Amino acid sequence: MLDANLKNQLKAYLEKVSHTIEIIAYVDDSDKSREMLALLNDIASLTSYVKLSEMRDSGERTPSFSLNRVGSNMDVRFAGIPMGHEFTSLILALLQVGGHPPKASPEVIEQIRGLEGEFRFETYISLSCQNCPDVVQALNLMAVLNPNIHHVMIDGALFQDEVSQRQIMAVPTVFLNGQTFGQGRMGLEEILAKLDTGAAEREAAKIARKEAFDVLVVGGGPAGAAAAIYAARKGIRTGVVAERFGGQVLDTMGIENFISVKETEGPKLAVALEQHVKEYDVDVMNLQRATALVPGQSDIEIRLESGASVRAKTVVLATGARWRQMNVPGENEYRNKGVAYCPHCDGPLFKGKRVAVIGGGNSGVEAAIDLAGIVSHVTLLEFDTKLRADAVLQRKLFSLPNVKVITQAQTTEVTGDGAKVNGLRYTDRSTGASHHIELEGIFVQIGLLPNTDWLKGSVALSPRGEIEVDAHGRTSVPGVFAAGDATTVPYKQIVIAMGEGSKAALSAFDHLIRTSAPNEEKVAA
Repeated sequence: MLDANLKNQLKAYLEKVSHTIEIIAYVDDSDKSREMLALLNDIASLTSYVKLSEMRDSGERTPSFSLNRVGSNMDVRFAGIPMGHEFTSLILALLQVGGHPPKASPEVIEQIRGLEGEFRFETYISLSCQNCPDVVQALNLMAVLNPNIHHVMIDGALFQDEVSQRQIMAVPTVFLNGQTFGQGRMGLEEILAKLDTGAAEREAAKIARKEAFDVLVVGGGPAGAAAAIYAARKGIRTGVVAERFGGQVLDTMGIENFISVKETEGPKLAVALEQHVKEYDVDVMNLQRATALVPGQSDIEIRLESGASVRAKTVVLATGARWRQMNVPGENEYRNKGVAYCPHCDGPLFKGKRVAVIGGGNSGVEAAIDLAGIVSHVTLLEFDTKLRADAVLQRKLFSLPNVKVITQAQTTEVTGDGAKVNGLRYTDRSTGASHHIELEGIFVQIGLLPNTDWLKGSVALSPRGEIEVDAHGRTSVPGVFAAGDATTVPYKQIVIAMGEGSKAALSAFDHLIRTSAPNEEKVAA
């Protein structure tokens, strides 16, 4: 199952295990059961700390397996074969069940152990989803630390009957005690905040007591991370307020144009950004949404959704962008019920079905190409008279037999049966005729919108809602700078955002020096 290279890497990891791990495999005579057993036997052959046993006709999901520390009461399960993006989740689960200490802070660990009640989590994933491992790994860790917490990862592509029965059309989807708990990427702290309702209030009170920062960065994407590092390296008091550290990069699959790094994935880059920031004395306040910027005579105030406020002498706005919506009837109603924005994450759930991709740029065409290998048919709709994607992508697209391209198509409505998508309506812009396409899924790939709604009336914005900045990253408000995809700087690229974030931090530092310097009259006196 595992090649020699993977076995060597895994063996090195398993040397960190200090407690015996019991693996129970729930199997039948299917090929998938044999494939899972091959994986588990490979793991067991690498260390004496793993004891593997099999069970048949158990009533458990098949194929699946559970992990437990001998002598303990842990309930960590994998329904399916955790390869692809979930292989890391398996390795971490083995290490943590085997006694290797987690990287979570002592405060978070204590918070998990203090949770009272019975929590039975089920997480539906796809192995190609880059957002799913964060959720799986967080819930696995919680199940290791607290015997009242149980967690099973379920490969939606393998357990299609469950996916259909529960009408799951987006991953990750998490159920708690049989009820929907959440969808999309969630980190450990975010999950804890939903379970421990008093945690948000405690964090807000803690933030409100903080002294004013020299530089406060709003946003935790590439621009925000770069700004924080450059500011902290100047030895000034630096803070970061982020709704989710990593930003839009977390939703990016393949990155092949980040100079000096031949190829990486968004979540990996986001982890590297956070680790780099934490190398410096930066106060990171994660899971905090900014709602208002209030300039003052001495300090600038950033108000947060939690009710807390943070003050700073200078501010760098790096709030990034989000997926642009079609803004047509039915889109919000059927979001995560057939309307999706991440083909890598949700594509496997539409295996053998008919889907549409909205958008003929690089993102849309790449999505159509990827989906064509999974679904029965893809219809790509483009508003313009021609596709805007790179020529090489268009050639690949038009070579696929199960793809249809419709240009001059304006989507006007997402239709459904009340529970899930069943099609869309579009207008042929050349004739004015209206058409309906029967579909099970719609993937929207029409660009990004800046996250600047909360800044209206406080800083100057362009007609597109972008923060207007000059060559130094200065905004219309003294002491407030901006960088990245939320600004008017052209070409929304990771490498550009990082450079702009660094520049904004240097400009903020220059502003601090000039505004804090004694005036000439006092020096002369």
